[in-house]
Amino acid sequence: MTMKIIVGCKLVPEEQDIVVQADGSLDVSRATPKISPFDLNAIEAAVEVKGLVGEAHITALSVGDKTLENSKALKDILSRGPDAMTAVMDDAYTHLLPEQTAEVMATAAREIGFDLILCGDGSGDLLAQQVGTRLGALLDVATLSGVSKIVSADNGKLVVERALESEVEVLEVTLPAVISVSADINTPAIPGMKAILAAGKKPVGTMTPSALGVAQGTASVELLETKAPKQKERLNVMIEGDGEDQIAELVSHLRKILN
Repeated sequence: MTMKIIVGCKLVPEEQDIVVQADGSLDVSRATPKISPFDLNAIEAAVEVKGLVGEAHITALSVGDKTLENSKALKDILSRGPDAMTAVMDDAYTHLLPEQTAEVMATAAREIGFDLILCGDGSGDLLAQQVGTRLGALLDVATLSGVSKIVSADNGKLVVERALESEVEVLEVTLPAVISVSADINTPAIPGMKAILAAGKKPVGTMTPSALGVAQGTASVELLETKAPKQKERLNVMIEGDGEDQIAELVSHLRKILN
């Protein structure tokens, strides 16, 4: 039987294209959309699971606005291993918060069908680290976060590891399940030319909230603004030399700053 894997993919603005305005607000109007770096790990983990089970179909699932029409970004996602992609698009989905994203993804996942959903540790913009956990709760399936290694996949079960502060947990999870992987679970592969060319032939489906029957409910959290942190003025303290007195002076300045 073919395992159905869904991997969450979010498009975020390219950091180097973001302009910080005088008031600290961020202008992303000219920023190129790209895959959230954490989702690259989730895609690579999905490909690894497919290799373990042999028969699997990977669907990349993304929720957002018309940014999801960016063909270059979609091709980049598909060139990394997914067999198909589903995009849930709406103009109201520009600044979704984790609880809203999870609700839409849960509805779409039920429609697509799944044995395993893989998510990144967070997103490259908000890094709220909530979507995977909320998604698992909404779907009422086994849910794990911070997974640092997928050891095996067989007979409807996964064996995974989580690296804790002073130990490593080995856990067995029965499918269906939602798993959020840590950023150190793997090193995402760079797609070759053959994979990039093949990506253009893979199916991309779109869904709308109305087609899914997703209600536009009132969010319990409202995003008021996003600003860059204020830059502190440089004190320009110069300490010359490497003797004990100079080292002590450096330590003294550092203590003042930290305290």
